[in-house]
Amino acid sequence: MHNGLPFEEISSKELNDRLERGESLHIVDVREPHEWFQGHIPSARHIPLGQLPHRMDELDPQEEWFVICHSGGRSALACEWLEEQGFRAVNVMGGMMFWEGEIE
Repeated sequence: MHNGLPFEEISSKELNDRLERGESLHIVDVREPHEWFQGHIPSARHIPLGQLPHRMDELDPQEEWFVICHSGGRSALACEWLEEQGFRAVNVMGGMMFWEGEIE
């Protein structure tokens, strides 16, 4: 746990740095389809937040999942829920809004 939250957090810059170092990270993007099509992390898996409970079988509970949305709110909800289900989830703070601003 980090900062009193039931899940860890990482900055979009740190996530990008780890990807650039060649780390094989499991990323799930919980934004809606129209947001996903506007741009996403190439290696991310797209599962909108509302579909997450029905698509958990697509996520390996043995892996650590980095969860991203537009600004960090929906991904925080997803992380909290995933942690309750026994997954290890890390919220990407600032979401794609920060990713696009810092990375591009």
